[in-house]
This record gives sequence, structure tokens and C-alpha cells, in this order.
Amino acid sequence: MNFTIVPLHPSHDKKVFSCGKKLLDNYLHIQAKQDVKKRLSACFVLIDQEKKVKGYYTLSNTGISRDLLPVGLCKKLPKSFAVLPAILLGRLAVDGSVLGQGFGELLLIDALKRSHKVSISVIGSLAVIVDPVDERAVDFYQKYGFFALPDSGKMFLAMKTISDLIDL
Repeated sequence: MNFTIVPLHPSHDKKVFSCGKKLLDNYLHIQAKQDVKKRLSACFVLIDQEKKVKGYYTLSNTGISRDLLPVGLCKKLPKSFAVLPAILLGRLAVDGSVLGQGFGELLLIDALKRSHKVSISVIGSLAVIVDPVDERAVDFYQKYGFFALPDSGKMFLAMKTISDLIDL
């Protein structure tokens, strides 16, 4: 079966999507279309040949306080930036019917590639930030090099690290 990752469109069948997390399911079913329309986020979906959504993620702009960043990284950045530009990978979920088949990784890599491309060609961004929904999500992101930002619950992956990974 062929799958593609494309921007969310009204023709995509998202009704039966279920990842087992009500927050993530409801976001896709109820809120994603509105957020895209209002330009609050971009939503990308993994669809099958029948246009059924099998996974999704969202990207939006965010800022990260320099106080949350590791000291070594902050030393290299201009002091005039109290809040540094970043991209928020706000949601990432895979339908239960394809769980364990590597689609979470596929969606994450696609999100990182899009984020990297935007950061070098459209708008500056220091990193990709995630806000894991639970410990399982924390473990998932840690496998790909994300590290926890103190006292925030968020995780961070520097664009430089993403660049190095993409260039391999």
C-alpha cells in the first residue's frame, strides 16, 4: 500500500483516525481544520490511497526563552535575543491500525526536513521544540536526539543537529 504525506485537505478522510489519545484524536477531528484556516498551524497528514488519514503532525512558529537553553548554546547567541525563534512540532500521532510500522518515525523525519528547509530559506529558526503528551512520547523523541528543557516539559532539537542529520 502506498502512503504520502501532504497538507491537510477537506478531501481527506479523518473520521476514523484513532491513535488512542483523546487529545490527539480530537485535535484532528475537531480543531486542525480551523487552526489551518486561521493560520495558527500547518497540518500535514499521512494518507493511504483511499485518502484515509493514518497519521499527522502540526508545525507552527514559537519562541523559546534563552533561560531554558543550555549555557553552552546561549554563549554562541546574541544577548539581544531574550526569546529565540523556533518551530513547534505541536502534535504528532499515528493511527492505531498502522502503529509499530515506522510511520511515527516517517512523520517525524518529514517534519524535521520541512522545518530545516524553512529555517534556511524562509524564516530563521534555532530549533524544533516538542511538548510530549506522555512518557512514551518523551522516549520516542529522545531516540532522535531531543533533550528536555528544564522546568518546561518541552524538548528541544537544535537546527544545527537537524542539519547534520539531514546531510548524512
